[in-house]
Amino acid sequence: MKNLFLSICTAAVLVSCGTMSSPSASKVGKAQPSLANTKWTLVDNVKGKIPTLNIEGEKISGNAGCNNYFGTAKVDASTGDFAAGQMGSTRMACDNMSVEQNFLDMMGKANKYVVSGNTLELYKDNLLLLKFNKAE
Repeated sequence: MKNLFLSICTAAVLVSCGTMSSPSASKVGKAQPSLANTKWTLVDNVKGKIPTLNIEGEKISGNAGCNNYFGTAKVDASTGDFAAGQMGSTRMACDNMSVEQNFLDMMGKANKYVVSGNTLELYKDNLLLLKFNKAE
């Protein structure tokens, strides 16, 4: 029951980052800066390790909150399209597996991105799914 509650709360936090009310939302579907060779850290406070996103060419990797993940990404800066695919990860068991599963689910659903300064937002159409800050 505790895990179910944690999963629901985590999903609510990730999705509640915003919808079209975000100032960046008007930029969805428009030309964006390139994401080539960039590193990002999830903005939301989550239990455990903070998820990350590293983009190198057509490959993505990072930490999902417990396990390291990897996959492919099709990023089109001219349209702001983003698609993560062929996702895989290591298989360690951790306390915050629901955070990790929600993060990976959101990554797989994202189809648009917006960059505003040092912030990256991933959207499913016009719904904000994940928000990252540029990692130094």
